[in-house]
Amino acid sequence: MSGLEQVGKVLIILGVVITLAGGGIWLLGKAFPSLKDLPGTLRWEGAGFTCIVPILASILLSILLTILLNIISRVIQR
Repeated sequence: MSGLEQVGKVLIILGVVITLAGGGIWLLGKAFPSLKDLPGTLRWEGAGFTCIVPILASILLSILLTILLNIISRVIQR
């Protein structure tokens, strides 16, 4: 298998993973619309723009992904 074929397969897999992650995030937003109103969410609104920084949601997502990736890593190593 040539190098370009491997790169192509990796790009396809990454595309599928990104699509699934985006779909999952979109579904979470639809299922739990109150996630944007968690404590620790900083919100700045000005003329024509809004900036939202979800600090607590980012921490929770980081913890969940760390646990998930550790589980996947242990399963793969067996």
